[in-house]
Amino acid sequence: MKVLMLNGSPRKGGNTSIALGEVERILVEEGIEVETIQVGNMEIKGCKGCLYCKEHGRCVMDDVVNEIAAKLEKADGLVVGSPVYYASANGTLVCLLDRLFYSSKFNKTMKVGASVAVARRGGCSATFDELNKYFTISGMPIASSQYWNSVHGRLPGDAAKDEEGMQTMRTLGRNMAFLIKSIALGKEKYGLPEKEAGIMTSFIR
Repeated sequence: MKVLMLNGSPRKGGNTSIALGEVERILVEEGIEVETIQVGNMEIKGCKGCLYCKEHGRCVMDDVVNEIAAKLEKADGLVVGSPVYYASANGTLVCLLDRLFYSSKFNKTMKVGASVAVARRGGCSATFDELNKYFTISGMPIASSQYWNSVHGRLPGDAAKDEEGMQTMRTLGRNMAFLIKSIALGKEKYGLPEKEAGIMTSFIR
């Protein structure tokens, strides 16, 4: 079993890394392999809306997004962590997620998703909600914790001092591991839920 972890911070070893590292530590203890990719410091452009992916199943911009899509297809879960910018996720991370989820056409149903927001003070819950939207539109169950998945810290290393935040990350890791294992057993016995052909409507017809 494997979890792909995306760090949306541009700062290596920063507070987002500390928060995600605590989740990773627990997942590894639970026997789950983790691969972490720091994406917040990469040059990632936003979606062009060209619809190339509709025909080819991959983004027309052949960069790290397509590489991550291949890894996500093989993974059992995805953790996305971000620092909070104006009560929102890092812009580079949002560009990546928009393209990743729209251009990759493989079935994401029952891959477990989890988001983590890190801030000095406010905006964590708004960022948490923003990131969870990618999971809920894709049939991905969300791993929860004892509180919304957030950690607080301003200066480098401050996140480690947030005792409740660190405990929230550990609980998240354990809950995510349990959910992944439970889904694996369910898929083995019952298979995936039946999937209907998509119906798309608009407000004018």
